[in-house]
Amino acid sequence: MQAENVPKHKGLSGAEITHAASLVNYQEGSIVSHEMVKKPTGTVTIFAFDEGEGLSEHTAPFDALVNVLEGEAEVSIAGKPNHLHGGDIILIPAQQTHSLKALKQFKMILTMIRS
Repeated sequence: MQAENVPKHKGLSGAEITHAASLVNYQEGSIVSHEMVKKPTGTVTIFAFDEGEGLSEHTAPFDALVNVLEGEAEVSIAGKPNHLHGGDIILIPAQQTHSLKALKQFKMILTMIRS
């Protein structure tokens, strides 16, 4: 999909149907993100990872729900690798070390839940 075909959103409008995967495009050798919702209680961000790209091991102060839209990724939590495909979800508990790597290009929605 070409960038000019992607709607330019600052966030999501209420009661508007949007095809999630169309909100970000893959870029060679990069990770692209777009914050769709930002509230005091949490955020919802969509990501597109090029094959081989990833996030190194880190922790987050809040639970994070990863929803893989398409492609394949490895999400390691506390040293345990988890192989995810489009349609899969996994919860990363707060304060757990975790990392992500694109085994193939993949897109995901990350929901951070502040508590």
